[in-house]
Amino acid sequence: MLLLFSVLTASSENIGIGAKPVPGAEVIFDGTREMLDLKWIYWEGPRFASALPIKWKIVDDQVDEGSTMQTDDPLSKGQYGAADIVTKKEYRDFRLHIEFLVNNKGGNSGVYLQNRYEIQIKDGDKTKHGMGAVINETESPYHLYKGQGKWNCYDIVFRAARFVGGRLTEKALVTMYFNGVKVHENVAIIQVWGGENSGIDGGNDGGKGITDRPGGLKLQCEGHDVRYRNIWIHEMDIGDEGTDF
Repeated sequence: MLLLFSVLTASSENIGIGAKPVPGAEVIFDGTREMLDLKWIYWEGPRFASALPIKWKIVDDQVDEGSTMQTDDPLSKGQYGAADIVTKKEYRDFRLHIEFLVNNKGGNSGVYLQNRYEIQIKDGDKTKHGMGAVINETESPYHLYKGQGKWNCYDIVFRAARFVGGRLTEKALVTMYFNGVKVHENVAIIQVWGGENSGIDGGNDGGKGITDRPGGLKLQCEGHDVRYRNIWIHEMDIGDEGTDF
């Protein structure tokens, strides 16, 4: 059931590393192969080069107990869009928690909200194309990155773009905490970056042709050793209050 958004309170229990799902949230990755296959699929965009079953590996958590998924697909050829995975379920407004670990210098992946808007994961990059940025649109809060071989996390509330009569009237909005610190507040997202290989609407009017359709949560495979764990999402219906929490 969708819940009307009014006020969300950040607490140590549901923000940051190890955050527990908020009431009503859906766990979409718990460390198991079973959940990876149940809730995820490849995004078959123009550059898609892999094939089911998903080739990403389930590996031991190198820091804590449990297991994680590794963005390791032999057919990715280091190109985004070739072996990216996306949830089978599509979403409009939501709250997301996701934890990630970068193992190699320059390690690169990305978290795509609605398979459109990328929150960058890139070791060593402090630019607007870098770690924690709403890619190409905000500064990178790189100072909060814990570094290679350590767990980091994003806590996000996202409000989808709004349309009236098929016409875009309000841009998508996002608020984000990076490792427990608020770094983006009610940021309006201008466009999809990276072209048609990046996700939904990437090839429409240079990425500015946003359409009124939901999209899944997508994770990027770009030939680097990036790992994910503890991913949960809470569907919402966010009103005019915005995304701040």
